[in-house]
Amino acid sequence: MSGCAATSTGNVGWLQTLLPALHRYDRGITTILHAGDWWMDSRAVDYWSRRSGIERILVTLGNHEPYNEYTPLLEAHPGRAIRVSQFVWLLPRPWRLEIHGREILSLGGAASVDRKWRTPGKDWWDDERILDEHVVAASARSADVMVTHESPDDTPVAQVAALLRCNPNGFPDDALEESAASRAQVDKVWTAVNPKLLFHGHMHVAGSGTTADGHTVVSLGRDAAEGNAALLDLVDMSVDIPSLRVLRGW
Repeated sequence: MSGCAATSTGNVGWLQTLLPALHRYDRGITTILHAGDWWMDSRAVDYWSRRSGIERILVTLGNHEPYNEYTPLLEAHPGRAIRVSQFVWLLPRPWRLEIHGREILSLGGAASVDRKWRTPGKDWWDDERILDEHVVAASARSADVMVTHESPDDTPVAQVAALLRCNPNGFPDDALEESAASRAQVDKVWTAVNPKLLFHGHMHVAGSGTTADGHTVVSLGRDAAEGNAALLDLVDMSVDIPSLRVLRGW
């Protein structure tokens, strides 16, 4: 495989299971495209990356990051990815890179529907918002792949659409309105960029769906759950989502 693995986890315990499992499953995986909620001990991540043949982890920021640490780093070096450890890079918002001839667009940010239960400056920051300026910058030209934390609003993923319809966790109306506005920002970029594939985290539900005109969205499951990782072959743009049973060798 000439490609990457996409995942979304903020759990070092799960990462030390996942990275070796991915290496056993496909030794061609050297790049991880991380779809947000990155809040981990870089030393532990580097240790398991080194043991698992991973050369770089490229982090698209989500909504549960220590933005009090990350925003100053990104603002001090505008337009540059920030290397925070031997293997981990934080990507600006937005950011484009090319891997194996494919252009990948990273669009960070998402709305915290649980903000009511969080403390500003401690475990919630307004920096999570996807701003209009992010949308304009991200929409400049097409890309083959998008990596976001937030889901597009007009999602073809049945599991995500069902979750949005039912609100099973009873989040307040104002939080749902902020979430809808955040997803609408992703929609604008998704429409402008027209990628064949979009990977996102955030919804804690795994699934995939394809639009009528052939554009696929993959929603990654939460850490330690089915569908938390997807393998992307950048030669033929195929996606493989191995089960936990296969990854763990059961």
